[in-house]
Amino acid sequence: MKAKLFLILSFAFISLTQAVAQNNVAEEVVWVVGDEPIFKSDVEEQYMQAQYEHVHILGNPYCIIPEQMAINKLFLHQAKIDTVEVSNSVVMQSVDARINYFIANLGSKEKVEEYFRKPMPELREQLVNTVREQYTIQQVQNNLTKDIKATPADVRKYFNSLPQDSLPYIPRQVQVQIITINPVIPQQEIDEVKARLRDYTQKVNSGESDFSTLAILYSEDGSSTYGGEIGFKGRSELLPEYANVAFNLNDPKKVSKIVETEAGFHIIQLIEKRGDRINTRHILLRPKVNEKDLTDAMVKLDSLRTDVNNKKYTFEEAAMYISQDKDSRNNNGMMLNEKNHSNLFEMADLPPEVAKQVDVMQVGEMSVPFVMMNAATNRKQVAIVKLVKRIEGHKADLAEDYQTLKGMYEAKLKNDIIEKWVDEKQKKTYVYIEEGWRNCDFKYNWLKK
Repeated sequence: MKAKLFLILSFAFISLTQAVAQNNVAEEVVWVVGDEPIFKSDVEEQYMQAQYEHVHILGNPYCIIPEQMAINKLFLHQAKIDTVEVSNSVVMQSVDARINYFIANLGSKEKVEEYFRKPMPELREQLVNTVREQYTIQQVQNNLTKDIKATPADVRKYFNSLPQDSLPYIPRQVQVQIITINPVIPQQEIDEVKARLRDYTQKVNSGESDFSTLAILYSEDGSSTYGGEIGFKGRSELLPEYANVAFNLNDPKKVSKIVETEAGFHIIQLIEKRGDRINTRHILLRPKVNEKDLTDAMVKLDSLRTDVNNKKYTFEEAAMYISQDKDSRNNNGMMLNEKNHSNLFEMADLPPEVAKQVDVMQVGEMSVPFVMMNAATNRKQVAIVKLVKRIEGHKADLAEDYQTLKGMYEAKLKNDIIEKWVDEKQKKTYVYIEEGWRNCDFKYNWLKK
């Protein structure tokens, strides 16, 4: 039986190689995991992105990267068995954030295309696939480790078991307050956006154009890659204004009225309803902020900063009544770290524009106004921040760093479970590694007979 299975899988590998050759694509398959190939070009692209993002690879990248890709394929296979689904909106938001990061650091969209040697639509599509896989793998791992919970006694025992010279180092952490203002969008810009959306609606309703084609061409949302389709969602997963209109649609051939949300202006088309979930496609256009309005917002925040320094009112009062950052406004302006659900941030977890300001500030000091990108709306906004607290890097202490140590201990338990799962899964999975890619000190025994 095993010999027969090997022959079938070997034939699958040969077929894959032949299919690539027949399509005249210069691709080299370097690993096969199950019936999934890993191409040399995929390894090269992962390596290029790691270099750009300054990810330090401990060892030979041509050993470590394909092995990690092989491990990922084990999780993705499990995801198919478990029918794991990842929200399109979550994927697109992450992709938009990455592309904005690339543009901000390289200087322009054209320079990003030049660096990655591919046009933006192709890069976006690649990122969509990569991010979707990352979230899928994360969900499978969460399912494997969902029952892990450490008690205070467990954490104390874990801390006491660590040698004094091996105590974990806790990086610098900060608490930051923020006030943001979204510049006023000129009415003319809003009218132009609405006129374009009305034109798209007329073209769809008249049969002149297909909604999904217009979404691919013109929508400014990440879902444009999929013709504007965002997948099945419940009300709570959608912006309220979007949900109110979408759930009242009944005719898939009709286009909704123009809907305004914090993300911009949309038109929506119904695809299908299933109970309390709905699948729609949309076209999103975002009115652009001009430099004059950014300057006006900077002047307003500079005046506010002067008033706070003159004790006309406190930073907390200003945040409550003036700030347009909904997540911090009702929390005295205090930024919340979604990663650990606390007010403490490591510098790397702050938005880059905020981190740049905080890095050179003294505790209690306010920054000058600066421009930053709102991750939720993908628009420029103006902000000032105040550094409330800074905890310098130090060796872990049980009393001071209990939550961090608890997280580290739980992470260790989860890692042990995941490593055991991978070890067992890869033993049962067919793996082929090309000559020239085998001379590696792999973490797992992929070269088993």
